[in-house]
Amino acid sequence: MATVGLVVNPSAGRDIRRLTGGASVSDRYAKVQTARCVLAGLTTIDPPPDVLVMPDKANVGQGLVEEAVEAGEIDAALLDQSVTGSGEDTRRAADALCERADAVVVLGGDGTNRDVATGIGDVPVASISTGTNNVVPTAIDGTPAGAAAALVATGRVPAADVTVRHGTVVAAVDDNGGHRRFEGLAALSVLDRPFVGTRAVLDPGDFLGGVVSRASPGDVGLSGVAGTLGAIAPDDPGGAGLRLGPPDDAPRTVRAMTTPGVVGRIGVREHRRLDDGEAMTFDVPEGVLSADGERELEVHDAHVEVRPRPDGPRFVDFDAVFERAADEGLFVE
Repeated sequence: MATVGLVVNPSAGRDIRRLTGGASVSDRYAKVQTARCVLAGLTTIDPPPDVLVMPDKANVGQGLVEEAVEAGEIDAALLDQSVTGSGEDTRRAADALCERADAVVVLGGDGTNRDVATGIGDVPVASISTGTNNVVPTAIDGTPAGAAAALVATGRVPAADVTVRHGTVVAAVDDNGGHRRFEGLAALSVLDRPFVGTRAVLDPGDFLGGVVSRASPGDVGLSGVAGTLGAIAPDDPGGAGLRLGPPDDAPRTVRAMTTPGVVGRIGVREHRRLDDGEAMTFDVPEGVLSADGERELEVHDAHVEVRPRPDGPRFVDFDAVFERAADEGLFVE
């Protein structure tokens, strides 16, 4: 029997950017409703695949399993893991589902998908946007997302034909803390900030530069800044590197969406396409590294080398799944 994993991050889409910007709210109720729709979508296939659900501090996953068992339409169970209320829950779930799932549905934003990417391997990921930074996940109803995951997990639609390999961004940091490695999925930014603080990147003037694995002017954050100078698809090789500065001192400026609800004027000192593995280097007396819109790592007297890599997760292309399923007559009896 095929198995679909379900990862719901109850904390996604609820940070300070709702107070300081225009980010939309994805509360517990909205996530529960979306996840219920995912389970309904799995029944597109008869019999539907089994479901393994990540437990969480808000008891979203636990409640979904109880409802599914009571309804009796889907064989659902919780992953056997401890719950910390942090990204560690998602990373542990990804490690487990890499071995046990044929496809995974993720409810969250870029940070949640980055945590999933650490351990999910080649398992296809159907990602639903319920976070703050939503460059990577798709704005899609849970029902078609569940249906697509079921079609891929059961092999009715070959995963190789309807998934794209997303790039990643990796930084090697050498500073007074030693040698460290830091990873992003869509973007890794260098910020002119002394400490991590609230984690959210709120001020466009904080950006010193960084590297992106994808770029579109319609994206929010560093990927959006890079996208104003040239688009990069999620599965294109390489990425782009940027050095930024005050608009009045830079040779050119762009207007970009730097965080939800905020459009900023950004000074661009350098922009160049990077091949896979090609480094952009930054010497940072004091700053913070941000991955996918979240400040994560403080650095001091640091030499930072940031590279795009082609080794990210495989994301499900929802349109491609349904086009292939329709062509094959999978919805017709």
